Amino acid sequence: MTTRVYLVRHGSTELSAEDRFAGAVDVLLSNGGRDQARLLGQRLAREPITVAFASPMQRTMETARLIVAAHGVSVSPIDGLREIAHGRWEGKTRDEVEREFPQEYARYEHDPFSFAPVGGESGLQVTARALPALLKIVEENCDHRIVIVSHKATIRLLLSSLLGFDPRKYRDRLDQAPCALNILDFKSVENARLTLFNDTSHYVGTVPDMPGRRLSKVWGEDEGS
Repeated sequence: MTTRVYLVRHGSTELSAEDRFAGAVDVLLSNGGRDQARLLGQRLAREPITVAFASPMQRTMETARLIVAAHGVSVSPIDGLREIAHGRWEGKTRDEVEREFPQEYARYEHDPFSFAPVGGESGLQVTARALPALLKIVEENCDHRIVIVSHKATIRLLLSSLLGFDPRKYRDRLDQAPCALNILDFKSVENARLTLFNDTSHYVGTVPDMPGRRLSKVWGEDEGS
């Protein structure tokens, strides 16, 4: 049998449109983010979902509750699934960080996997807590259909590890839109397959937007936030 994980990024928040680092900030969902989650819940209403987990942040817990509302499933918080902490960058825009901490940001752009800003986490540290948390959920809920709601960086780091991507480039080569749906199928904890990636057709139709800046200099440098 196969265990299926519906791995979801939380919906849009009150800071999403401002393009700010907000990993450890417990920001709330925006009304638009709630609508995104409700639409995904409608999309998954006929799926045989039996359990749900989320990062303990308010934006992820609320997203998960809205998604599984039709299933009558409670949502269990899992600390290992929380977002990467940006330390003294929290709440600042990319431009502000680059201006105030140019040396730190240059190192971060080169290798966000091994580098961490002052008071923050590296991608390696996030993977070290998030991957065991995910695999424990899969192991303890074998053959179930599982909703897991986490965060943009955390999800991309998990996928990099599971699929063997170079994690130093996770920010430039993998995207996660708000309330995006990813589906992972596990034959065992050692064998995972990505069946669906970064899908937002429940609220934007069939064709996603072109990549934008979204805290990265590589994509959309001249397109604004």
